[in-house]
Amino acid sequence: MLTCIIRYQIDPTKRDNFIRYARNWGQAIPRCGADLIGYFAPHEGSSTLAYGLYNIPSLAAYEAYRARLADDPLGRENYAFAQSEKFLLREDRTFLTLASAPHGELK
Repeated sequence: MLTCIIRYQIDPTKRDNFIRYARNWGQAIPRCGADLIGYFAPHEGSSTLAYGLYNIPSLAAYEAYRARLADDPLGRENYAFAQSEKFLLREDRTFLTLASAPHGELK
């Protein structure tokens, strides 16, 4: 299992746009095959950093998921919304594997 962590740099004056964007992904991502952990908007500290996290079985599954997301009506709408409103200044993806779990061994 891989965890995809998306680190966003957002325009702090457009935080509400990011929240709308995140809520849309909250519907589209699970429908397209990834296990969404959540999207996180700035609250305290940095006003420009936000995150999205989801699990996916493999990089091959990720590629198939991304294709489904690109074909999803809400997915297309959300991509267009981000482009038109320009609230995302930077977006970086990192794929991690779980190396430690609390209170015991990995399964």
